[in-house]
Amino acid sequence: MSQVVKVGQLEIRYLVDGAQAGGLGLFEMTVPPGAQVPPPHSHSHNEECVYVLEGVLRYTVDGETRDLNPGDWMSTPRGAVHAFGNPGSVTARTLVMLTPDMGVGYFVEVGALLGAGGPPDRAKLMEVMTRYGLVPAAPKQAPRIDEEVAAA
Repeated sequence: MSQVVKVGQLEIRYLVDGAQAGGLGLFEMTVPPGAQVPPPHSHSHNEECVYVLEGVLRYTVDGETRDLNPGDWMSTPRGAVHAFGNPGSVTARTLVMLTPDMGVGYFVEVGALLGAGGPPDRAKLMEVMTRYGLVPAAPKQAPRIDEEVAAA
């Protein structure tokens, strides 16, 4: 029996919780069109692979962005900054594989923080992310004026 967890607008249905044995984990993730998604981040301890079953998932890894259709996949090496979204008009459904798996516990904790009402407690969210090895990407900075002039 699989466990379903709501994380904001996303739905995570764990099929294999590999965290118990330190192995491969597998879950189905549904992403509605225009859904709020996690900000760009990397994983300190995990490699990830996303395989699209239905819809379109826009996936970015270290600056390379692709629109993945059913049957397409993209991998994320450990430490690579990645992000995703659904630019389409139908819900995207994907299989996500993590190795080693961080487990369903991460999604349960984040889902509880996001579902608590009001804006999420950013400090608690960062603590959970850090504990599971997720590292938010530094925001992109606008070029300095002298860099823009030099480029012109």
